[in-house]
Amino acid sequence: MPQDFARHRSNMLQDGPKSFWAKIDFGLLIPILCLCIYGLYILYSASGQNSALVIKQGIRLALGFFVIAVVIQIPQSLWLRYSFIVYSIGLLLLMAVLLFGTDAKGAQRWIVIPGVARFQPSEIMKLAIPLYLAATFNKYRLPPRFSILFFGACVSLIPAILIGRQPDLGTALLIAYSGFVTLIMAGLPWLYLLSLIILSIPSAFIMWNYFMHDYQKTRVMTLLDPTTDPLGSGWNSIQSQAAIGSGGIDGKGWLQGTQSQLDFLPESHTDFIIAVIAEEQGFKGVLLLFFIYFIICARGLMIAWNAKDTFGRLLAGTLTLTFFIYIFVNVGMVSGILPVVGVPLPLVSYGGSSVVSLMAAFGFIMSIHAQHYR
Repeated sequence: MPQDFARHRSNMLQDGPKSFWAKIDFGLLIPILCLCIYGLYILYSASGQNSALVIKQGIRLALGFFVIAVVIQIPQSLWLRYSFIVYSIGLLLLMAVLLFGTDAKGAQRWIVIPGVARFQPSEIMKLAIPLYLAATFNKYRLPPRFSILFFGACVSLIPAILIGRQPDLGTALLIAYSGFVTLIMAGLPWLYLLSLIILSIPSAFIMWNYFMHDYQKTRVMTLLDPTTDPLGSGWNSIQSQAAIGSGGIDGKGWLQGTQSQLDFLPESHTDFIIAVIAEEQGFKGVLLLFFIYFIICARGLMIAWNAKDTFGRLLAGTLTLTFFIYIFVNVGMVSGILPVVGVPLPLVSYGGSSVVSLMAAFGFIMSIHAQHYR
């Protein structure tokens, strides 16, 4: 392994800065940059005009762009060779969380490095699962045999179960989804897909009775009727929907929101930040956000479509569709069509681990783009 990285470093020095800029996909980088700027603009208002928090988030975003610059320099051959190691490290860290993790808001999801930072190992698995599955399916003719598909399902479900034990059911389901998307793109037969849908019905019953915590069940019941507990579990949904509805077409104006500025809206700078956008920027502000997201997703899928090999197509496609589902889940949660889960709005909500993992994902996608034009 050290020899591989040393050889690659030598090639980087020979290529020089011209090769580096040639690998950057500006069709993807520019909308990401616009999204980050828009996110910081909204975060200042959503955080109660907390400049220190905005600066901290800006530093995290800068670190994220540095991660993109690093990831695109690493050739696909190294990711193909060491994808299993990345996946194994992620699994070990998830086990470490259950044993030594730090509690935060009733969930044991964090590993703390004293004096440095804390991070969520589940963020690593958002990359490790698509990476390892894409590398695995790259070895076989598609569609793969049942045994390979079954192996891929296990690769996805094992970390999802570990994450669910933290407990973090929302992230666990999304992690499983990322692996499921890879299986579909690899050629999962429709008969298997239909069987999984049928099996999900009794599985939901088992999860409800044996795996879901009381607060998770309450969130599902609150989805059906938030007014049953308006001052408790239904508070978030009621206040977020009030903020969204009060914004109208043009919004109340930057820093002029009542739900967010008067602290009626909980977690306004994290999971519920899109309610702040709807209230202050109105429907037009939300459309602008969705337009930027659309450009990013469309560009990612285009790169996946034009990829030279199975690995590139599966990895770029899965990462892009996973990015989309995170947007969908957050918006659905805030607008009241999905249960409340701890899923931030990508690159807009305040957060550290999610920013780095998302930027690394975009680095992978740009690396695949660079391979196509090499």
